[in-house]
Amino acid sequence: MSHSCASRSERNVRSYWRTRCLDMSQKKIFLVLITISTVSLLLHHGGHLNLTLEAFWLGCPSSTLSFTQGSSDPTPKHTSVAFLKTHKTASSTVQNMLFRFAERNNLTVALPITTCDHQFCYPRPFSAHFVHPHTTPPDIITNHLRFSRAELRRLMPNNTVYITILREPGAMFESLFSYYNQYCLSFKRVPNGSLETFLDHPWSYYRPEEKDSMYARNTLTFDLGGDKDRPSSEAPAYAKRFAVEVERVFSLVMIAEHFDESLVLLRRLLSWDLDDVLYVSLNMRTTDSKSSLSSEITTKIRAWNAIDSVLYDHFNASLWRQLRALGLACVEREVQLLRQSRDRLVRGCFGGHLPPLRSASQITNKELRPWQPSAKVAIVGYDLPVNVTHKGHVPPRDDCLKMIMPEVQYTRLLLRSESLRYRKRFLRHSQQTLHAAGQVRVHKEFPSLLPRPSGTMARSTRGAMTSIKG
Repeated sequence: MSHSCASRSERNVRSYWRTRCLDMSQKKIFLVLITISTVSLLLHHGGHLNLTLEAFWLGCPSSTLSFTQGSSDPTPKHTSVAFLKTHKTASSTVQNMLFRFAERNNLTVALPITTCDHQFCYPRPFSAHFVHPHTTPPDIITNHLRFSRAELRRLMPNNTVYITILREPGAMFESLFSYYNQYCLSFKRVPNGSLETFLDHPWSYYRPEEKDSMYARNTLTFDLGGDKDRPSSEAPAYAKRFAVEVERVFSLVMIAEHFDESLVLLRRLLSWDLDDVLYVSLNMRTTDSKSSLSSEITTKIRAWNAIDSVLYDHFNASLWRQLRALGLACVEREVQLLRQSRDRLVRGCFGGHLPPLRSASQITNKELRPWQPSAKVAIVGYDLPVNVTHKGHVPPRDDCLKMIMPEVQYTRLLLRSESLRYRKRFLRHSQQTLHAAGQVRVHKEFPSLLPRPSGTMARSTRGAMTSIKG
């Protein structure tokens, strides 16, 4: 009997350990599956998961997992955006970002009528009549225009978020002077094309009434719909009032000198993903087209563009208040993740690095040649020959090419695609209308063809009509 008990005890011990081993094996398998899933998520979502984890550990508010108040559902991406594209402020880079977002999300971008080329008949004040009918009703508007709040409210959805970008007036004016030197008469009449000469006696060359005078003074103010030529005695008070008015309309004013930090705020404002704000810089000048500015020249530029200077200082301070409220450590880390994600995108698109920068005349693919304002200034673009391959890789995807596509070509491409979509929608609507009209005509001419209700249905219908009348 003792032998039997011992055998039973031994069997129980073996059974116990088999069960323990099975449980441990199952736990190990579960942990391995969890690890694989986590790695897969990291590889698939990249910066998004990193961003959420960083936000958690740093105590940062995370808009990657933002939720509507009182709801467990993630906040949807905001898709109604009016971006006021200002001049020489890195606005072409923002525009390209918005174009790509619109295409990815099947949104409609308002585009200019063909007589306006790629701008909304700038410098005339914006009118909804300048919008190509094949690009309405729009979700996004981003091509150059002179701001008119009333006209944009007529065109855009009620929940549209208004955004713009400013640049430090000294650097911006130097860029304008170089870019439009042979285009703007106020600059063209200056001897030897000298910025210093212009600033010494600006009223000798500047004519407020000329067509392109907006490039020569307070260009930001003009683009925003303000008075660029307010008398000097009134300018300081006017500039402060105008800044308050702009702040009331625009939910975010980005600053070119702090572009990536501005994108942190933009992404959170619109509840977008990190991938939605990735970019490469566009519409840049060659190094030898740029002039270094002394402090004396910068002071003269700011005095000549006094209203723009007040606007810039106001919104630069506003930007940093918002960034400090978010937490500078959080902002810095998100900027790092944004740049890492951008580098990863470039590697995936172009085989390790961006295509080489070339002047327009050297770029073999005409779809990538930037517009040149004159022979005296060189605007560079990315040289990517047609059907190129990178070290055995296939040619870059269509969305990669669009990331380096200049404004003029991308605008035309979008207009073609949106016009095609409009025609398909119009044809489908026409066919439905004709079909419905044909049915009505048949019913009128041949009432005997109408299906007769059954006795039960007829009685039921009569009863319903009697109850309604009663």
